[in-house]
Amino acid sequence: MSKDFGRPPLAAENQHLVESRLKELLDAGGVQETLRIEWRGQPTQVEVIDMPVNMLYYNPGTHRIRAQRTHDPVRDRGLDEDAFSRDSQDYLHFLLKALPSDPSKRDPDFDALLESLRDFKQNDPGLITRDGILVNGNTRRAALQDLGEANIRVGVLPSSCTWDDINRVELALQLRKDHRRDYSYINRLLAIDEQIGLGRTVADIAREFRTTARVCEQDRWILATLNDLVERSRTGGAQLRLLDFEDHQEKLKELHRRWIKESASSQEKADLMKESRLTAIILGFSKTDVRLIEPDFKSRYLDTRLPEAVRSQVPPAAPAATVAIPGLNRTVRAADPKVAEARALTDSVLRVKAVEAAGDSASLEQVAEAAKTITAVTAAVEEALEPAGKDARVRKRKQAAPDRIVDASHDIDQCITDLVLSRASRSLDEEIFDEAVLKLRESLGKLAVEAARSIKEPGDGVTWLLDAVRGEGGA
Repeated sequence: MSKDFGRPPLAAENQHLVESRLKELLDAGGVQETLRIEWRGQPTQVEVIDMPVNMLYYNPGTHRIRAQRTHDPVRDRGLDEDAFSRDSQDYLHFLLKALPSDPSKRDPDFDALLESLRDFKQNDPGLITRDGILVNGNTRRAALQDLGEANIRVGVLPSSCTWDDINRVELALQLRKDHRRDYSYINRLLAIDEQIGLGRTVADIAREFRTTARVCEQDRWILATLNDLVERSRTGGAQLRLLDFEDHQEKLKELHRRWIKESASSQEKADLMKESRLTAIILGFSKTDVRLIEPDFKSRYLDTRLPEAVRSQVPPAAPAATVAIPGLNRTVRAADPKVAEARALTDSVLRVKAVEAAGDSASLEQVAEAAKTITAVTAAVEEALEPAGKDARVRKRKQAAPDRIVDASHDIDQCITDLVLSRASRSLDEEIFDEAVLKLRESLGKLAVEAARSIKEPGDGVTWLLDAVRGEGGA
C-alpha cells in the first residue's frame, strides 16, 4: 500500500471549485481539452480545467524528489508528520527547484523550464486529484508560482482516486518517452523498489519502466548496496545520504556486472573486488580508474601505501574461523577475513566522508581531520593504481597473441560457410582464393618461426604448427 498522507486543508474548497468548473465545461458543450492517462490499467480521457496555482498542493509522495527529501532530516520528518503544512509545502517547493545531486544548488534544468514557461506559456496540462493534490506537473507549478502566474491548466482524476492511484498514475506519466524532466537515477531505483514492495512482479515493473527484468534486478542490487553503504557511514550525528551517490550510476552498474561474473568462480574474490571498488567510488575516482581494481588490489598494491593512522583503524586479517550449523553438529568455513578487512577500510572511508559532508553538524576539528584522512587515503589509492594499471596492461599484452589466433580461427570458420554458399551460387573467384591461401601459408610460416623462438617447451598446438610448416619446408 502507498503511504496515505491524508487530505489537505483546502480539500473541500478545491472539490467544490473542481466540480463547478467541470459543470461549466459540460454546460458549454463543444469540443473540450482532455488529457489521456492510464487509469487502473485502462486508457482514459480526463477533462482539463484551469485552477488557481496557489490553491493546489505538491504531492508529498512524488518520486521526483524522493531521495532529495533527506537533504534536511528535520523538514523530511515534518513532511511525514504533516505533509500539507506551510513549511512542508515550502520544503517541497525548494526541492523541486534544486539540483538532484546537490539540493543546496539550484537546478539549471528548472531555470530552463522557467524560461520556457515565461516565453511560451504552459503547453502540457498537469494532473490533480479533486482535493487539489498535484499528481503530475509539480515542477511546472513551482515554476508558474515563481513567475507569479494565477492559473495552471490541469486534468482532473476521478473522485474515487486513492493514494495507490496517485502513485501509479504518476509513474505511468513520468515514464513515458517525452520531454519531461527525467527522474534522477536514485529516484528511479527507489520507484522500482517501491513497486516491488507493493507486491508487483519484476516482469510487470520492467514492462512499465520500459526496461528488462535483468536491469530491474541490477537496480535492486545497486539500491541494496547503497542502503548498506548509507547505514555503514553512520558516525555520531553524521551519515551519508542516498543522493550522495547520484553521480556514480555507470560505476555502480559496472561494479554489479563484474561482481556477478566474479561470483560465478569465487564469492570471496567477488566481495574483495566489490569492497575495494566501493572505496574508490566513494573517493570519487573515475570509471577508468575503478576498472583497474581487481580482487587482489588491496593486499597487493594498497595496504603498504595506506597511512598508518588509517591502517591502525582497520583490524588485521585473522585466520579463517569456522561457524557451527545449529542442530546439524557440523561446521563450515566462515567468511574470508580479508573480506572483513577490506570492508573495514570501506567503513572507515564512509565515516570520514560522512563527517566531511556533515557541515554544521560536526565540529571544525572533526571536519579538518576527516579532510586530512580523505586526502591521505585518496593519495594512497592513486599511487596504488599506477602499478595496478601497469600489471593490467601486461595482462592484456599476454592475452593479445592467443586472442588474435582465436579471432583468425573464427574468420576461417566463417570462410568455410562462405565457400559452401559460393559453391551453390558458383560465385567463387578461385584465383583470388588461391592467392589468399598462399598468403595464409606465408603467415603461418612466419608464426612458426616466432613461436619456435619464443616457446621453449611447445605444447600440442605449437608442435603441430612447427611440424606442419617443416613439412612445407618453411621452418
